[in-house]
Amino acid sequence: MAEIPLYFVDLQDDLDDYGFEDYGTDCNNMRVTAFLDVPGRDKLPPLTRLEKYAFSENTFNRQIIARGLLDIFRDFSNNEEDFLTVMEIVVRLSEDAEPTVRTELMEQIPPIAIFLQENRSNFPVVLSEYLIPIVVRYLTDPNNQVRKSSQEVLLILLEQDLIFQRDIENKVCPILLQLSAPDSDDEYKAEAVSIICKMASMLSKSTVERLLLPRFCELCGDGKLFQVRKVCAANFGDICHAVGQEATEKFLIPKFFELCSDAVWGMRKACAECFTAVSHSSSPGVRRTQLSPLFIRLVSDPCRWVRQAAFQSLGPFISTFANPSRAGLYLREDGALSIWPLTQDLDSGFASGSPAPSSGGNTSPASLTSSAKPVQREPELPVEGTSAKTSNFPHISSSSDGPTENPVESCVSAGAELTRLSPETSAFSKLSDMNDLPISSYPGSDSWACPGNTEDVFNHFLYWRTPLPDISKDLELLLSEAGPQEDDCNRPGVVHNSCVARSEIQKVLDSLQEHLMNDPDVQAQVQVLSAALRAAQLDCVNEPESKPTAGLNEVSISHPSSASDNQITLAASSSQNELFVARILQSPDVIPQPLLDQYVSMTDPARAQTVDTDIAKHCAYSLPGVALTLGRQNWHCLKDTYETLASDVQWKVRRTLAFSIHELAVILGDQLTAADLVPIFNGFLKDLDEVRIGVLKHLYDFLKLLHEDKRRDYLYQLQEFVVTDNSRNWRFRYELAEQLILILELYSPNDVYDYLMHIALKLCADRVSEVRWISFKLVVAILQKFYSNSESALGLNFINELIIRFRHCSKWVGRQAFAFICQAVVSKECVPVDQFVEHLLPSLLSLASDPVPNVRVLLAKALRQMLLEKAYFRNAGNPHLEVIEETILALQSDRDQDVSFFAALEPKRRNIIDTAVLEKQN
Repeated sequence: MAEIPLYFVDLQDDLDDYGFEDYGTDCNNMRVTAFLDVPGRDKLPPLTRLEKYAFSENTFNRQIIARGLLDIFRDFSNNEEDFLTVMEIVVRLSEDAEPTVRTELMEQIPPIAIFLQENRSNFPVVLSEYLIPIVVRYLTDPNNQVRKSSQEVLLILLEQDLIFQRDIENKVCPILLQLSAPDSDDEYKAEAVSIICKMASMLSKSTVERLLLPRFCELCGDGKLFQVRKVCAANFGDICHAVGQEATEKFLIPKFFELCSDAVWGMRKACAECFTAVSHSSSPGVRRTQLSPLFIRLVSDPCRWVRQAAFQSLGPFISTFANPSRAGLYLREDGALSIWPLTQDLDSGFASGSPAPSSGGNTSPASLTSSAKPVQREPELPVEGTSAKTSNFPHISSSSDGPTENPVESCVSAGAELTRLSPETSAFSKLSDMNDLPISSYPGSDSWACPGNTEDVFNHFLYWRTPLPDISKDLELLLSEAGPQEDDCNRPGVVHNSCVARSEIQKVLDSLQEHLMNDPDVQAQVQVLSAALRAAQLDCVNEPESKPTAGLNEVSISHPSSASDNQITLAASSSQNELFVARILQSPDVIPQPLLDQYVSMTDPARAQTVDTDIAKHCAYSLPGVALTLGRQNWHCLKDTYETLASDVQWKVRRTLAFSIHELAVILGDQLTAADLVPIFNGFLKDLDEVRIGVLKHLYDFLKLLHEDKRRDYLYQLQEFVVTDNSRNWRFRYELAEQLILILELYSPNDVYDYLMHIALKLCADRVSEVRWISFKLVVAILQKFYSNSESALGLNFINELIIRFRHCSKWVGRQAFAFICQAVVSKECVPVDQFVEHLLPSLLSLASDPVPNVRVLLAKALRQMLLEKAYFRNAGNPHLEVIEETILALQSDRDQDVSFFAALEPKRRNIIDTAVLEKQN
């Protein structure tokens, strides 16, 4: 309708004939077809007049009718005969020779369809017999603009679920298959494949697989037109998602290989961009054995643009290898990381459904074990200098020769997937023959027992641990492979053939000796393997106890006061340690080693010259996902990369890390966070404001993951956030106030009083009103912190400080702030009533004589809308009620109209006034 005034000059004579002579320049606000209601010279009824103008020789007439079809249906849909007449007019109008008329008509079909769906009981018939044929016919229209409009309308109707399944299969799909046939016109073919790709996600899996998938596979190999292949490559991930894993691996993966080897570099680039989506629709085996080598080819492509796209997708592709049961974490629908619940059925996999949230850190993991399957906790990964009592987790890498397939994949524990340490650790790959490591049957779910006292088994670090899958069936399989064994041990669950087991463990320990002093992860592995070696020696009754391997650190399993105690404890943990060793000897790499090598090479300065100047930023952006995939036990593989990125000369790289460091802390756990992330976090605190804002926005999320003693180190550093590089950057201080409100719960009342209270008072005096208002809420939260922890003395001292700084402030904004704080205190009820009326109420009422009206306005609202709403102050026997009412009466007769208005405002009318807007205006 906005174009109508443009026709006034050239078509005024025509408009006069249609009843537009009285509309003037405001006709945009009127119905397009309002002229049908105006009695014309022809004195025809509206429906006849509609038909006359719909088929007029004047193109503009027909355009107006097409543009106003929705209004026409609203006018004539009540009468069935009139409705059918209008539908016939629409069908005839759709055959108009003028492309602009056909385009106008097509653009009206979606709103018409929605209107008919809401108002016509026979909507399916009307849509199927009248509207869908028009849309389908326009897909082959000779005019490009008409075809584009029909394509958009088709997708809108599918998205709104307005087209029925029979019409999709019998009318829409056949025309698309016809247009995308090998002998079809090239332009039509390119458009048809684009529609097929876009509509695939809106159709059922069976429909896509049965009707569209064969043609899509055929178009992927179209040798005539590279534009068709490019459209297929760009939308390959959507098709994979639509048809599912089975069809993807059977039909689409071979075509994807062809596209990744296409001679046109644009095709290979498009494949690199959608590689992650294809990986999501593939099984772990196909992802590892087929897609990984294919991706390495793209990363090494001779075209720079292909390499650039591949490196941008490298981190996301690696993240598709993530296993929640192994990492111990999963992503909720809101994007937040959560603990993988111990009761989750790991055999069903992550795709079986959304797991339930964790029960919380105060619940013993032993109490969360499932009654159907045995669940076992793994100890926390240690850092250098950590006692083995809480960190006896084995962590040893597999061979650098490449990944090996695990014959018993379900036996691999969460957190025991490994990456390489050095070429010397290739001894593990030589120990894959499970016949050399016979293991006795593991206790089943019926014999599983947990300690009765949950306090004895709970550990703050174990809260982050992940459950083990049920491996009893796999162990039975191993027993059957190992053949008959001699039962030479008295206790159940012991490892047979301990001499063989000890020899295998000894080989592993020997291979790690060279790396013992340099890597804390290796030290942790050696500790557990040493304990397992001692346990294996105790398992055999006929063998005397021998000392562990010389030159290796021993693990302290129990208190060293008694040798017999050590033997008992070692014997009790023998089965568990041997299972750890068994998993170590079986586990492949978490991800193929070439992928990890390419990822860590993204920090190489040469990559910025040969691939992309922003390659380091892409590496930093995807690093948390890669770390989640590898698991905290393999953090050493990324540690150097992370430190290199943290010291990158580009601030946008450091900024990216700063925004995600809290998520990485959740992934790594508190021990590794304290050892490796805290120093980098401290560096970010002193960085540019562009970097510091990333740390500040998630300051609470990071600090809550630290131990209390480590957390207290940041109390003094929090004051540094008040100072910014640019004083005009008030949003930085606003964010600080918001974070401090959350951080209050992490510190004791004394710490809040000594450190955070002074920051809050300083923010309350900020030059920007937005910062001041959020800081007033921080002040109220601090008062609530004091009184909720029975620290009345600290609360009283803070109140006195508020009275001195704000009530007696020489600037009116300070006195107004005091009124707002008092109002918020009453609203939140964060201060006991007796404390409020004794220490705050007298100072508040004294503001009635303030010379600035804005202060008295806020006082009037605080008294009328807040205090008198509380039952305590409405009590007739309240000694303070009289003085409050006297103050309100004085304010009602105030010379300022706003003051008197709010003082006289009834409580039931207060919702009419937007108090927040008025406060901001003040």
